Amino acid sequence: MRELNEEELKDMIVGCTVLGTGGGGDPREGWSMVKEALEHGKRVSLVTLDELPEDSIVAVPYFVGSIAPGLESKKEVKIQDPIKMAFERMEEYLGKKIDAVVASELGGGNTGVALSIAARLDLPVVDGDLLGRAAPELHQCTVHIFDIPMYPSVIVTETGDVVIVEQYADIDDYESIARYLSVLGGKFSAVVDTPMPVKEAKKPVIEGTLSLSIKVGEAIRKARENNEDPVDAVVSVLSGWRVFEGVVEKYEWRNEGGFLKGEVKVTGTGKYEGLILKSWIMNEHIMAWIDEKPLLMPPDLLTFLRDDGAPITNTELKEGMKINAVAARAPEKWRSQKGLDYFGPRKFGFDYEYIPVEDLIERWST
Repeated sequence: MRELNEEELKDMIVGCTVLGTGGGGDPREGWSMVKEALEHGKRVSLVTLDELPEDSIVAVPYFVGSIAPGLESKKEVKIQDPIKMAFERMEEYLGKKIDAVVASELGGGNTGVALSIAARLDLPVVDGDLLGRAAPELHQCTVHIFDIPMYPSVIVTETGDVVIVEQYADIDDYESIARYLSVLGGKFSAVVDTPMPVKEAKKPVIEGTLSLSIKVGEAIRKARENNEDPVDAVVSVLSGWRVFEGVVEKYEWRNEGGFLKGEVKVTGTGKYEGLILKSWIMNEHIMAWIDEKPLLMPPDLLTFLRDDGAPITNTELKEGMKINAVAARAPEKWRSQKGLDYFGPRKFGFDYEYIPVEDLIERWST
């Protein structure tokens, strides 16, 4: 078990925002939750699954909702700490204590939720998550690849809804339930689900991703300190590619059904002058093209960075903004056929057979 210091936690939030591919929640909110826990004398401890007894129970806390800016409830706030209530109700339902927390995804906000509630309840956080990036729907969770249900689930809104999902018919229904409650709540619903013994968790958890996030954030920070290129530093840590740079020419988005949906058009600069990058967004960057030819398909990662390496969320993205686009491979679990059923291009309505990002980039370089 490893106790993380404040610098490591800041680096992790930055790294998770990079890996959040434009979504994953607001990193300012994520850091605020973690900082508040630290200010109350709490600590964040990182643990591997192998360090936990096999009969330990892990659970997954996160927020569901659109990342569209300006959303707020018009109802009275009745539950001040919905994620803590969801956690407590889960333990009541299970009739046993939860021993560790697993992040649902990598994102400045949602990973912050996991770090914060774990610290406040004096529980360790598993060095891993159930996605390896951020993604918009509950379908994009590795448990489905291994036929592990996400129920029982507890969903709480700050406006007063408390719902226990004992069982769902299918993941479409569960996504609809959680998403609808987030709309009723005005912005988000707090969820604790997927309680698993450690022995079972070893199948879906993508291990080492929180340590990776620390390395990404640290690489950006050290590159700035050493007057090196932070974007290249991110590419190196992720074994990825710098695939575009340019200026946002057009960005149109809407809040639809509990998601931020839209498309961004970037006009190339430097060696990309004369080219156009387009990215289709559903909270996160999902699918991208250069001059209408596919550059990247889900589940592979596309993230936008400023010149100083700071990750740009899709709530901050604006016309006239200079961006650097970095691509990276998705975890291998997602590249299986079953993984692609939940996270491939056809899942989002694109009539493409999945082509790995490294193959698409090789096509562009020849």
